[in-house]
Amino acid sequence: MAHLTVDIGGRPGVNCRGFCEYCYFKHVKETRPFGCRHCPPYQVGCDYCSRSVREYYQGWKTLREVGEETLANLQLMTGDLDRVTISGGGDPSCYPEFRDLIELLSGMEVPLHIGYTSGKGFDEVGIADFLIDHGLSEVSFTVFSVDPRKRKRYMHDPTPEVSLRVLERLCGEIEVYGAAVVLPGVNDGKYLEDTCRWLEERGAKGLILMRFANTTRQGLILGNAPVIKGQRIQTPEEFRDLVTDLAERFSLKISGTPLWDPAIGSPFAIRNEPDLLDKLPRLERSATVISGSVAAPAIRAILDARGGGVRVMAADKEIACLITPEDLQALDPAELGDPVIIPGRAFVHDRVAAQILSRDGVQRTVFRGPEMLTADAETSMGMTRDGVLLMEMEGFSDLIRLINRYGRER
Repeated sequence: MAHLTVDIGGRPGVNCRGFCEYCYFKHVKETRPFGCRHCPPYQVGCDYCSRSVREYYQGWKTLREVGEETLANLQLMTGDLDRVTISGGGDPSCYPEFRDLIELLSGMEVPLHIGYTSGKGFDEVGIADFLIDHGLSEVSFTVFSVDPRKRKRYMHDPTPEVSLRVLERLCGEIEVYGAAVVLPGVNDGKYLEDTCRWLEERGAKGLILMRFANTTRQGLILGNAPVIKGQRIQTPEEFRDLVTDLAERFSLKISGTPLWDPAIGSPFAIRNEPDLLDKLPRLERSATVISGSVAAPAIRAILDARGGGVRVMAADKEIACLITPEDLQALDPAELGDPVIIPGRAFVHDRVAAQILSRDGVQRTVFRGPEMLTADAETSMGMTRDGVLLMEMEGFSDLIRLINRYGRER
């Protein structure tokens, strides 16, 4: 079975009827390429870490361009197509040829999935039945709040009542996953409870809560912090407790990013599965593993359970895949062993990472770890617990094998 993603282009803030107040693409500045796993060996910067990270597009692709790209991608695929996902830098609901696009893709007679929409482009309720009739089977819909006044104020939705009626109709017919960035003092508390209740009563499958990020430490690496001056932010622990409380009180699946998925126990659900931990390879050598501050304690506990001898250092950046050269520069090289393993998706060039981590005159070899060790809520929302545990088993097995192959003798 094969999955096709249809990229319609579009620019955040431009092709979505304007930035939401909390959008982390607000204030994005031109930044030098960070470097990443895709860069050539002797060049810092590539399309991914200079353009894609900012979701930089010139604008919408025409329907003809989308059709031609889709046909070309179909010709390269092997296996039967089982799903088509519509994605882009702009909001699909605002795509100027949206109805024609849906009609074109529905001709493939496979389920359609809209990877993200705010619904701000839906100005008539009838679009819901059109989507249902043309094969839409799943949508991730940013709701923020079911209070139309809050949608209008913070999402700049010109027709919030219509958007909510479209969402309501979709909830009754297809798989709908709501999403909400939580702004403390704005859409939390009673407002968030009302949103959960509203989605639950209308049949939504789940709600992904996203902790509001407002600082570089939380992942705003594009010169765009703060997004909202003076806005209070939650600690990861406060946010995790909020998600836990709501998940216990409502029947629809509620999970959060960066923490956590109460139904599955992720990220790092394997910590509570001693039988599975015992199936991981044993650690035979030593190394230093660098991760983000949220993940580091869990990674340390899992590696300690497999024999220990590995130093796990937490960068100040909370999310491991958003670590940049500045985060490595802030680490004390005296605490580093050799070799050093950095997150697979960190925004650092391999050569630059080695230079920074060897700046005390001790030459250290740097390797990239697996791209994924666990699943965040946006990934786990559509997964089973067994699927998440399998992902973690594979990720940690690869990490331990990397340490055993290139690590130092104890």
